[in-house]
Amino acid sequence: MTAFTRRSFLAAASAPLALAACGNGIGSAGAQRIDGRVDTAFNFMYNTLPETRTLAEKSVGILMMPVVTEAGLGLGGAYGRGALRINDVTVDYYSTTAASVGLQIGGQQYSHALFFMTPAALQNFRTSPGWTAGAELEYAYQNRGKSITTDTTALLTPVIAVVFGQAGLLAGASLEGAKYNRIIP
Repeated sequence: MTAFTRRSFLAAASAPLALAACGNGIGSAGAQRIDGRVDTAFNFMYNTLPETRTLAEKSVGILMMPVVTEAGLGLGGAYGRGALRINDVTVDYYSTTAASVGLQIGGQQYSHALFFMTPAALQNFRTSPGWTAGAELEYAYQNRGKSITTDTTALLTPVIAVVFGQAGLLAGASLEGAKYNRIIP
């Protein structure tokens, strides 16, 4: 085999590997971009909703989705990417997707954080092939005074969701039916 033929063979054989690496984010700045947005979202949440610091201190992990974009015209959908942090260290990246049907028109962006209050809830989230927000989820609602309620019963709930930073023209922001999947940014 000549040198030219060997090089051609190696280039052809390695092309699918190079394309696969491009497709899964290896070598991209996706992780740094997500981490930067997550840091900004945490700062905004802590400054506008100081009570979330109590949740963070008592939680075993926090999934922060800094920008979720939602749009609907009869049929609707939402998508966002974020990071799971344990002890203030990013351990995994996730995407969220949701679909909805109903009387809706418009679009919005918002941020949300899922506070995992028990090790079992965090373990269930991390080991599931695609975790869906549902029965285990409780909302910490923001009232007109820009504070959230976190009583002792709420702190015993396995997963607490805080939705904040809404902007746009679509009524409500719900995580019911949202699905979370681990990604490689």
